[in-house]
Amino acid sequence: MEFNGINYKQIGSGKGAIVVWGHGWGQDHRAFESLVTPFKDKATHILIDFPGFGESKKPDSSWGSEDYADAVSALIQKVSDGPVIWIGHSFGCRVGLQLAARYPKLIGGLFLIAGAGIPRQLPVYKSLYFKARIAVFKLLKQLIPLGLDEDWLRSKFGSADYKNADPVMRNILVKVVNEDLRGIAADITCPTTLIYGDKDTETPPQIGQMLHALIENSKLVVLSGQDHYTLLLGGHHQVLRHLKDFLKNNNKTT
Repeated sequence: MEFNGINYKQIGSGKGAIVVWGHGWGQDHRAFESLVTPFKDKATHILIDFPGFGESKKPDSSWGSEDYADAVSALIQKVSDGPVIWIGHSFGCRVGLQLAARYPKLIGGLFLIAGAGIPRQLPVYKSLYFKARIAVFKLLKQLIPLGLDEDWLRSKFGSADYKNADPVMRNILVKVVNEDLRGIAADITCPTTLIYGDKDTETPPQIGQMLHALIENSKLVVLSGQDHYTLLLGGHHQVLRHLKDFLKNNNKTT
């Protein structure tokens, strides 16, 4: 299915919640299939491809997470007459935070897995290291017009997501990675569960602790032995238990 350039898949047609799923950076709606399956007969699930991912059209400018939220809000209003449950992973959590703050009447609850949105507090030596790398990258970038190979430069300094993105999505990535959504998170009032893995180095539990302190009606769960992606793979059964409780406690499904 498609709406305003956003591709999405609908699974189930239960009488409970309408649940909207927002994937992480570099993924698409298929990332959630193992989590959706146990609930497919108990709710209506909308699995989206964010603009620029999967089969959805790319944005025509350098969007931030608020732009993604604005685009998705229109889809939510199309598929639901009332509030929905938003389930997000990583980048999808950024969008979920924006949705809950900007469109509180559309979001009845947030279930955020390995949520991003707050810069990590790094040790001094790591902070200095990354600042030095950025400075060197910017300096060398000035040599590209003189013949320095741009692909080589990006291979040495860019993250995997940065290197794999085209110019439009690369600009978006830089923009959203540098966002600080603490002010946005403080405005959220809906029930929120924050799930993190204690082995996650991309979005460590430290971020969850900060979000938990900012979101008044929130619960933080740190799962032992899980990292950024195993929460959706080998460790998804642990996430399912908490998701079932979250939906049940919010009188959405059983």
